[in-house]
Amino acid sequence: MTVTDQALLRVQDLEVRYGGIRALKGVSFHVGSGEIVALLGANGAGKTTTQKTVSGMLRPSSGSISFKGQRIDGIPAHHLINLGICHVPEGRHVFSRMTVAENLEMGAFRFRKVDPDDLDHVLELFPRLRERLAQVAGTLSGGEQQMLAIGRAMMGRPRLLLLDEPSMGLAPMVVSQIFDIIRQINKDGVSVLLVEQNAVQALRLADRGYVLETGEIALEGTGADLLTDDRVRVAYLGEEILS
Repeated sequence: MTVTDQALLRVQDLEVRYGGIRALKGVSFHVGSGEIVALLGANGAGKTTTQKTVSGMLRPSSGSISFKGQRIDGIPAHHLINLGICHVPEGRHVFSRMTVAENLEMGAFRFRKVDPDDLDHVLELFPRLRERLAQVAGTLSGGEQQMLAIGRAMMGRPRLLLLDEPSMGLAPMVVSQIFDIIRQINKDGVSVLLVEQNAVQALRLADRGYVLETGEIALEGTGADLLTDDRVRVAYLGEEILS
């Protein structure tokens, strides 16, 4: 068997349209069990569209998505959560009028009640949330809200965690903490599909990466290889290559 055959997530020839616009044009990639895979690209390249289609928020026009060998394209998002796919969208989207504890409880809705072990695990990952369980989520800082959004997803016991721009708008020290937590979540056995504007951080973290350009895969490789690729350095890392 090839690595792709053994993939936890396999996306093949994915096409997504917004009306007459082809947002994705035959995108193919895979995420292996235990991997962190980064999706990079400029704004409008199709990264968020790809994640939303994988998580069931958008329906593909054509192509296939398989998870653990099962076709999932077209399955509603709330059913995919039951399979172990959890999505933390850009913008966090915490329930601002609920407390931190209530937000975490919402993450466990498919189990009907909170497992204390799951809650303890999340609070070990995010000690700051333990101190704020009774606090209304809308009063948290941006970094704390991002931690809550990821923690809420972890309450669903994901096999695959989709993260869309987890560092956006956060201070550098908080960004470093978030990436350390993502690394720990992965070490605990969760595969990660990461969309991230901070290409350096993403590629240092990722096992592999794909670069999207106008809805198509333009480059792919290991995180280390993409970090040293001249095309990536010029386009996404802001470096000038001297001849």
